[in-house]
Amino acid sequence: MTPQADVAELTIRDSRLEPIARKVLAGDRLSFEDGVALFDSPDLLALGWLANHVRERRHGNTCYYNVNRHINPTNVCVAHCRLCAFGRSPDAPGAYTYALEEIYERAARGVEEGATEFHIVGGLHPSLTFEHYLEMIRGLKQRFPQVHLKALTMVEIGYFARITRLSPRQVLLRLKEAGVDSMPGGGAEIFNPRVRKVICDHKTSGRLWLDIARTAHEIGLRSNATMLYGHIETHAERVEHLLALRALQDETGGFVAFIPLAFHPENTALAHLAQPTGMDDLKCIAASRLLLDNFDHIKAYWIMLTAPVAQIALRFGADDIDGTVIEEKIYHDAGATTPQHMTRAQLERLIRAAGRVPCERDTLYRPIDRSKLPPVAPRPDVIFSIHV
Repeated sequence: MTPQADVAELTIRDSRLEPIARKVLAGDRLSFEDGVALFDSPDLLALGWLANHVRERRHGNTCYYNVNRHINPTNVCVAHCRLCAFGRSPDAPGAYTYALEEIYERAARGVEEGATEFHIVGGLHPSLTFEHYLEMIRGLKQRFPQVHLKALTMVEIGYFARITRLSPRQVLLRLKEAGVDSMPGGGAEIFNPRVRKVICDHKTSGRLWLDIARTAHEIGLRSNATMLYGHIETHAERVEHLLALRALQDETGGFVAFIPLAFHPENTALAHLAQPTGMDDLKCIAASRLLLDNFDHIKAYWIMLTAPVAQIALRFGADDIDGTVIEEKIYHDAGATTPQHMTRAQLERLIRAAGRVPCERDTLYRPIDRSKLPPVAPRPDVIFSIHV
């Protein structure tokens, strides 16, 4: 379809979007000012049309998902971020720390459910050593060598570097040697120092988050990237965040996917704030797709958006609906009312109902043919038990 034909199909009610639309249709990069205009514009349909145009130019009608298992080893955390309902003090009600055998048991159940990825994120525990995490990673890789380990955020790497007095590069190299295959994108929040001072003052700075991501990419670990929106940030600060990610992607090419994360204020120190609306969610998905021209994939994380909004997001720039998840804790502690998991069949039904074609993928977006996967079984020399 030619750009001229595309223009004929597009109705723009906000004149600020007209020069942006010309850039998008020509494949030109958007500027900071363009990004602010996207977030400021009330013309959601035109914004969605443009984002969908880019999405379909890249991925056609395909929508990706994977079968993954979330493992949160502990919710004990020294950071005490105001944005977080997950972290606990060691002696607080609801605080937990899984023993390694408990983690392996949860992983085993994930493998029985067909998981091809373990997504591992936890709190910054004051008593667990870095060696404990290395042992956890080695144990998982030894027991389940066929499963991709997407483990530990830039924030956790920064914490390990601080408590061990190793450099982030040394921490990352040791984790990679132990079996980490890639990294999740959590903890980015909003990079701007003004915002971080309010919502996560004791967490890794935005600049350090980017530096650690750069180092991970340099040593061959790919990662995701995120942005937490819908709290105290301005539209300009959102765009600043997105363009910082775009610049790093220009440099390293190491980001696999971008996931906009809607802030859930319930049960946090910011509970007085209003939750983002569906309008906010769709605008953030679409603006991210348009600004992040060097990111292959934009996720609509159904666990936060709800399944219906995630379906709509597949027409607003998203090409991935995330995974089966299983036992998600972080956003449910913040009041999320979505289920804690979905089956492959449920995800595929959602995708087809949205008019897209489902494609199961691995963590690096290679299509998976279940008929060609090896039999699911742990290594015979490793003994573990599953408690039902």
